[in-house]
Amino acid sequence: MSVETLVPQARASRKVREGVVTSDKMMKTIVVQVTDHIRHGKYNRVMPLRNSFKVHDEQNTAHLGDLVRIMETRPLSRDKRWRLVKILKKASTAPAVPDAPEAAILRRSAKKPNQTGAA
Repeated sequence: MSVETLVPQARASRKVREGVVTSDKMMKTIVVQVTDHIRHGKYNRVMPLRNSFKVHDEQNTAHLGDLVRIMETRPLSRDKRWRLVKILKKASTAPAVPDAPEAAILRRSAKKPNQTGAA
């Protein structure tokens, strides 16, 4: 037996991503959407590339809209291969301001008539 086989191998670097929590309805699991921008080879257009990952959140600390950092890990279940590292920014829990531009857009979209085709 040679000496090289007894020396433990260094662990490979793990992938780290940042994204927004899109769902926190499962216990100890969140869904994170990661957006990356790629340039189209033929048309030279920058396009968003969005991927969703199921992420292990042991303490259920992340909530909808939070900006989080996730890291690749061993398979924890059929779908989970990522774990929560850090919450970078908590989502705002304050109520919407009535005169804010975002509130006006929401009010306008809520007033649109139903376009189901029924007269």
